[in-house]
Amino acid sequence: MKFSTKGRYALRMIVDLAMHQANGCVSLKDIAERQGISKKYLEQIVPMLNKSGMLKTIRGYQGGYMLTRRPDQYTVGDILRITEGSLAPVSCLESSPNQCPKAGECMTLFVWEGLYKSINDYLDSVTIQDIIEHSTDGGDYCI
Repeated sequence: MKFSTKGRYALRMIVDLAMHQANGCVSLKDIAERQGISKKYLEQIVPMLNKSGMLKTIRGYQGGYMLTRRPDQYTVGDILRITEGSLAPVSCLESSPNQCPKAGECMTLFVWEGLYKSINDYLDSVTIQDIIEHSTDGGDYCI
């Protein structure tokens, strides 16, 4: 399984906002500079995060973006599901209940279900606060 640039950059953006939330609103320009990400690319990610209620947008002169919750209330799983869609390792697990006509006889289904559960359990156990605390000097991290 491979996560797209969109998912990885969204995660970096949320971490950056969390680390700089004491400064009030944060501009995309500042995030782009600190993270080495194109501002135009971040502009494509913002609507997804806004629509999901993760970001608050302040327009105008001192405007920018803020998180709507504390960093310990955002999980990596939440962010990746918003940007990547399903985290299912195989297409038959993307809907519940499983709609695959071979689900009842599939000898490998338990493998994919176990992997899917492990992926979700792990990504839902890691918060943005955990990422910040794991960072050795509070500023350099790579996702």
